[in-house]
Amino acid sequence: MMLQTILQKHTNTNDYIYGLANVSGLLSGEYADYKYGIVIGKRLDNTIVDKITGGPTPEYYDHYKNTNKELTELAIDISDKLNINGIQSIATAPSLGGKKQDSKYKKYLSLDISHKMLATRAGLGWIGKSALFISYKFGPRVRLVSILTNTLIEFCNTPVNESQCGDCNICVEKCPARAANGIPWNTTIYRDNFFDANKCREMCRIQGKKHIGFDASICGICVAVCPFGN
Repeated sequence: MMLQTILQKHTNTNDYIYGLANVSGLLSGEYADYKYGIVIGKRLDNTIVDKITGGPTPEYYDHYKNTNKELTELAIDISDKLNINGIQSIATAPSLGGKKQDSKYKKYLSLDISHKMLATRAGLGWIGKSALFISYKFGPRVRLVSILTNTLIEFCNTPVNESQCGDCNICVEKCPARAANGIPWNTTIYRDNFFDANKCREMCRIQGKKHIGFDASICGICVAVCPFGN
């Protein structure tokens, strides 16, 4: 109950969601030995996201960065509280940070931890056709952060194993990079089989320079057009 109490205290507004997941054997690299994940999501501001019609806005870029910063600080604070109370844990950042330069990321555009994957294991939602995490509560208009622990969590949520996008292809059709092919996600399909992350990254760079004025590497169109977020 201590874990639940700490989480509820730190996420006690309607802007947050959280879930608990068994991720034993699902992580790699420096996180491979961790068995449980705590995933926290913070809702993005609808008035800001709604303005992304043809590309990102400076306001969205700032909001994106600030939300990541808030989540990083929140995860560290919660992890510190858990450690003080005997639940050994480690906070992970919602953004890539220095890992942008990792050779593994450059080659595969993936990291040793996926907040989206942890969120599906925590039952908070599923992966959409453009590889967004689609939460039940906020749709894709959410940023995620994770805290990992090996302390037994007996009340993990029921995982989500397949897409609930159905026949909807709005994000596929609106994507300026044509990065998605419309194949629905499930836990047996590799991301590259339904979504080209390299195409997305290149278009994000183009969109950032065009709409924000520098190499911001951000888009957000798929976030804005998804009906689950409206």
